[in-house]
Amino acid sequence: MLTTAEAPRDEYGENLAGASILVIDDEPGMRNFMTKILTPRCKRVEQAASAAEASAILDQAHFDLVILDNIMPGKTGLEWVQEQRKVGLFADTVLVTAYADLETAIQALRVGVADFVLKPFRANQILNSVARALDRKHLRRENYLLKHALSAEGTATRGRLLGKSPAIQTARDMITRLAPMPTPVLFTGASGTGKEIAARTLHSLSDRADKPFVAVNCAAIAPDRIAHELFGMVDAQDRRQDGLFLYADGGTLFLDEVAQMPEQVQAALLRVLEDQRIRPVGAERDIPLNLRFLFATNADLDQAVAEGRFRADLYHRINVVNIQMPPLKERVEDIVELAALFMEQFSTTLAMPALELDAETLLKFSRYDWPGNVRELRNLIERSVILGGFPEEFAGTGSVTGSAAMDTLDLVMQRHIMHVLDACDGNRAEAARRLGVSRKTIDRKCASWGV
Repeated sequence: MLTTAEAPRDEYGENLAGASILVIDDEPGMRNFMTKILTPRCKRVEQAASAAEASAILDQAHFDLVILDNIMPGKTGLEWVQEQRKVGLFADTVLVTAYADLETAIQALRVGVADFVLKPFRANQILNSVARALDRKHLRRENYLLKHALSAEGTATRGRLLGKSPAIQTARDMITRLAPMPTPVLFTGASGTGKEIAARTLHSLSDRADKPFVAVNCAAIAPDRIAHELFGMVDAQDRRQDGLFLYADGGTLFLDEVAQMPEQVQAALLRVLEDQRIRPVGAERDIPLNLRFLFATNADLDQAVAEGRFRADLYHRINVVNIQMPPLKERVEDIVELAALFMEQFSTTLAMPALELDAETLLKFSRYDWPGNVRELRNLIERSVILGGFPEEFAGTGSVTGSAAMDTLDLVMQRHIMHVLDACDGNRAEAARRLGVSRKTIDRKCASWGV
């Protein structure tokens, strides 16, 4: 059964329940009335008795919505909104007025007022107006993020962080440990190793899982546009453009290929990380943020710092915790699971027959180095489903059949263990430590292989 406090949230929508609202009115009775009806239904409600007081509050905090009276001492509400747009007001506004004439309506549209409420009004009228404005704001945010996700490179690679190999389990354990913390995380590794999937996994395990996850490929945005895309802007006509920082507020921002970020944006990003505040391009006011930052790169950042292409102070700020994503050739025992998943996915989405992953094909998969990592395997499966067969170098010939299929995983395991032993110069104790198994297991396997 719903409590009294919960019932209004269902009636006016969940967007109202999570909103922060600033009420501006010079009449104490009206301010207190609106605050009283909004406070039980909203996340945060503050009030200001004048335009000057409201401006001071906005310098310190960001609000989803501002409710203001149009007739106030000194200047009208519309004049105040117009003035604030110039310095950087990114909240939507609801105007309370006793005079809804055509001139006021036209001016309100010009300055971007979301809705009118005519005096006198009842509680449900102001609540409905606020809920509508917040719903529209939320819809704009969802649409923008959806368009951004659809246009972003690599969105088709979303999925789960699969595999049971020691290398991927180490990364998964670290992700699980870091998920509840606000600490920035840097994912490193070659292209195609699943850095974005790992970042999404971390986000899904955090207390921000129901908030936006916004992925930005810094290399895919023109250098002269990236500041506008990230920070937003206020143009010469006082029109605002929300940036990805603001759209991601409350959630997680994942900056991929961070090594490709222009130097001037690196300096601005460092300030955001230190202060959790942004200043949109052309604005005069900072906007507070609540963001979890995740980063990724396949570049050598130490070398980039040494060559002056990446700021040393930013590098140290984002490299608090580094999760190295292993290449596929170091987790060959995961190839069977990954190949089976991709085969099922593409045969379903393409409505084409799945190809048989026979023992010989899987063995050839395990012997290949996969320079493009998991992305290369995925692309190979997709292309093979479309063409109706695997390339000659991976196709099975039928020479490995029957009980030999049961041996495929053992062959994959053998190749991986031998690879780790080579990396450890034959030190079985160290190989066992890296693999997460006992020394006796390594000795027993090697004995069975005649090594």
